[in-house]
Amino acid sequence: MKILVFGNSASGKSTLAARLARRYQLAHLDLDTVAFAIDPPTQRRLLADSMTAIHPFLADQSRWVIEGGYADILQALQPLADELIYLDLPLQHCLDNARARPWEPHKYASRQAQDDNLPMLLEWIRHYESRQDYFSAQAHRRLFEQSALSRHRLTSNRQSQQFTFEHCQ
Repeated sequence: MKILVFGNSASGKSTLAARLARRYQLAHLDLDTVAFAIDPPTQRRLLADSMTAIHPFLADQSRWVIEGGYADILQALQPLADELIYLDLPLQHCLDNARARPWEPHKYASRQAQDDNLPMLLEWIRHYESRQDYFSAQAHRRLFEQSALSRHRLTSNRQSQQFTFEHCQ
């Protein structure tokens, strides 16, 4: 079982991936950990550098779930995957999820640092439909529609919370 999970920021990618990892005993990789340079931390790595960083994970794991919003990385990983899950939630759900998310210590030094970043995150989420980059709704829809993998499109928090592969058999 090799699963790719993607969608807008705060669509529930990490939550769903963590739940699937527990339920199906899968290794879990958050693409945020390989997509950005260490210094400066706000600069995107080249795709080749991100893939090099992912290689040890792929070499060590036979069953995994990888999640993130990076359509370029996900496209490169598609030939290795079995399942594709697109969290295509309404904008308001993502905004509400962002406001309610627990502290992410692997991304922020403190809860306060995460809270300080919230206005920027909310603005980023609001531009999902209008962006023209690898993080956009357009890129995610294209990835989903053009994939030959087994595909699942979830359109609400409830669908995401209830999703299992048994429902798809």
